[in-house]
Amino acid sequence: MTDNNRSVSVERTIEAPADTIFAILTDPAQHPIIDGSGTVKSLRSNPGHLELGSKFGMAMKLGVPYAVKNTVVEFEPDRQIAWCHFAKARWRYELFPTETGTRVVETFDWSNALGAGVIEAMGFPAKNKAGMERTLERLDKLVTTGSVT
Repeated sequence: MTDNNRSVSVERTIEAPADTIFAILTDPAQHPIIDGSGTVKSLRSNPGHLELGSKFGMAMKLGVPYAVKNTVVEFEPDRQIAWCHFAKARWRYELFPTETGTRVVETFDWSNALGAGVIEAMGFPAKNKAGMERTLERLDKLVTTGSVT
């Protein structure tokens, strides 16, 4: 786990090839299934397979329901994908092949976010870190067993 000035990361090695994991990450319909934070409720708009520049909308709930529209801002097939919404915080996944599968690193990066101080004051870095740990656990289960339960 890494905590930089304005980013927080967690990692987990999943016993599956990177392309299998990347296929789930680039399918926004899978995001509510793997989300460990409990805030991603459903898909609102789906461009299909995500790539650089793709836009997709999610129905969210953090106390109250709201919607976000995300744009894919980093993309390297089977290696890295990141998206952000209007406030410019980024959610990034990086995949590194290992002898036994793939090391997955998820990062919440608010270094360029609008209202970065508010993000910190509301405790989102620590909350997001806990949610990301659960997300990688759910991703692992989905990839290796076909279900998150």
